[in-house]
Amino acid sequence: MESDKKRIAIIGAGISGLMACKYTLEKGFNPIVFEARSGIGGVWSQTIESTKLQTPKDFYQFSDFSWPREVKETYPDHTQVLEYLHAYALHFNILPRIKFNSKVTCIDYVTSSTADLHSWDLWGGSGEPFSPWGKWRLTVRNGQNPSASAPTDQVYQVDFVILCMGRYSDLPNIPDFPLSKGPEVFNGKVLHSMDYAAMDDDVAADLIKEKRVTVIGFQKSAVDIAAEVANKNGATHPCTLLFKTAHWIVPEYLLPLVFQGLNRFTELMIHKPGEGFFIWLLAMLLSPLLWIFSMSIECYLKYMYPLKKYNMVPTHRFLKQISSCMFTVLPANFYDRIKDGSLFLKKSQSFSFCRNGLIVQGESKPLLSDIVILATGYKSEEKLKNMFSSTLFQKCIAESSAPFYRECIHPQIPQLAILGYADSPAILYSTEMRSKWLAHFLAGNFRLPTISKMEEDVMEWEKCKRRDEKESYRRSCVSTLLQIYCNDQLCKDVGCNSRRKNWFLAELFAAYGPKDYKDLS
Repeated sequence: MESDKKRIAIIGAGISGLMACKYTLEKGFNPIVFEARSGIGGVWSQTIESTKLQTPKDFYQFSDFSWPREVKETYPDHTQVLEYLHAYALHFNILPRIKFNSKVTCIDYVTSSTADLHSWDLWGGSGEPFSPWGKWRLTVRNGQNPSASAPTDQVYQVDFVILCMGRYSDLPNIPDFPLSKGPEVFNGKVLHSMDYAAMDDDVAADLIKEKRVTVIGFQKSAVDIAAEVANKNGATHPCTLLFKTAHWIVPEYLLPLVFQGLNRFTELMIHKPGEGFFIWLLAMLLSPLLWIFSMSIECYLKYMYPLKKYNMVPTHRFLKQISSCMFTVLPANFYDRIKDGSLFLKKSQSFSFCRNGLIVQGESKPLLSDIVILATGYKSEEKLKNMFSSTLFQKCIAESSAPFYRECIHPQIPQLAILGYADSPAILYSTEMRSKWLAHFLAGNFRLPTISKMEEDVMEWEKCKRRDEKESYRRSCVSTLLQIYCNDQLCKDVGCNSRRKNWFLAELFAAYGPKDYKDLS
């Protein structure tokens, strides 16, 4: 087969890399997967003890590989998730394709002339996945041999690259501090949530034992770590959660309601890129229903929990938080730990370090701390940019805020796809859809539009989403409330029927999930 001769490299063996490998294998390719760590799972292989799914498992499963029957929980813990991923890799014989402890340090596009890139009207010169004019050269650092004095580099040349590095790993975002007011003046220990999550559970427990811990941030990692520390240390050594902006924290039992609302009828209320007058008018007329839903959730949360008492009432709408991919689930006993003095909340616009803790804006006394954990996110854009050795491709990533075409193809970077970069409430579900789409593309089942057409498309997406989300806009999060609309586009590209339900009312009001697209591959 012609596909046997094409070399495809997949960088990363998290959920995106596993699915990319599985679906390219099904199309007759022989992909090679490079994984920097010693095992699969990505962020699930290095996470804190209390981590579990924040998505109902029906929306976090492979379309053709269900959760084991013995997993009864709606939100399995991280051990169960990792076991599920291992079972998937074994079932589809993915493990033999993976080179573990092999870190791709850079990739470089090798072509006869870079001038060719600027002259192409079609992606890669042909609109097809493989081009006769260029290949990718990967530099891979092998740290597998413990007897070697230094890691060895090996160069691979491939016809297509699929980046599956994820957004939440490797390159932490560390805040900048004025001179002599940063971690260097602090007598305690400062670490990022990434480093804390990478520790074995017993090592992490020993680190925080009987220590005054301050966690910085208010996203998922910050809230989970603060709750875990508070549960372990109790009121004798309380944990402090220091945050700048409050976000809506949703209890687990409300999540199925939110996910069931992700249906075609709801999407009629959302403005879409390039929409005609009728679709625009329909969205205008129906959008008050979204406002009512958002306000109802907000009122319920403020009624059920002491948000005002602890200065935790967000200034933004609940719906805006969902559309911006900032979704945080309430940890078990979170408010109980606040009530019994195990967890303190402090809201402040800025802070700095001192010898024995933190100087918090608006506070007269230092916040005494032994350990400070920075749950301040990751530099995912910079991480992606740094993968390329070419300054041309680095600029393509850094100097544009437009999303990728179909959320996985950059119009100006040939023979390369990016999976797992686009954020979503159900990341496995949305990434699997793009993995299937990409496999069809690699198999030659369709061609991409011209570069100019793809750029027009992504600019329409950016324009539409900036109008709705304003300062909260991120190109990795443009389709959160339009999952089915995006899936329809993918289905149209590959020539499949986008209507997956068997009757009209279900098509309009039932939620779509992974099982609806089982036969898309």
